[in-house]
Amino acid sequence: MRIISLPGIHHDVNATLICGEQGNYIVDVGTSWYQLLLQERLRGKIGDESNLEGIILTCRRYNHSGAAAYMKEEFATRVYAHPNAAQALSTGDFFTTWANRYDSDMPAVETEPIIEGQRFEVGDGGIEIIELPGHCNDSIGVWQAEKGVLIAGPTLPKGDCPARWDQPTGCLPDLLGSIERIIQLQPDTLIPAHGDSIRGGEAIAEMLERHHTFFTERVKSEGEFPTKWP
Repeated sequence: MRIISLPGIHHDVNATLICGEQGNYIVDVGTSWYQLLLQERLRGKIGDESNLEGIILTCRRYNHSGAAAYMKEEFATRVYAHPNAAQALSTGDFFTTWANRYDSDMPAVETEPIIEGQRFEVGDGGIEIIELPGHCNDSIGVWQAEKGVLIAGPTLPKGDCPARWDQPTGCLPDLLGSIERIIQLQPDTLIPAHGDSIRGGEAIAEMLERHHTFFTERVKSEGEFPTKWP
């Protein structure tokens, strides 16, 4: 099994390609702005003869899911998302996907549901869905236990930047609980939504503790926003 991070361009989140003998999956696909480039990058990694068994979306937000409709058609594959995201994605809801923030339409896409604990076998191991609500009510992570790799989705935008809860369907207490869930996993590699992967258990633990402290303080202050967002 190979886990390959494809860094996002501009507003796009990182896409992560998971390759194995039994199939290939990509986690998140970014906006529709760079979908042609992402298609080329994927073909360069998996070849023209291989295909995608599925696209896994860590949330409904446009910068995670905007290219899903195009990629689904081009690779003749399935798109998986949390059930809470299904209606917004199938109707192209530009508000809760936050496509309106990017002055973009949201290409509608039909999805298949994924739930806590669901596994996808890729050969030499599998990946597991971890529900991580808070940024929105459909946020998930993708966990590869054998390698200790967590694709954190919107729950960890960057190592030095905590997630927001003030967007549609966000919930601060849920976000704190999701950080605690990640701490319990004790990942060795953490792939955030943006920026470089974070490696090493000690470095990850220190970073997660900073996020936990931040959200704990926000809960104690009844959700008051910081004067300056980190």
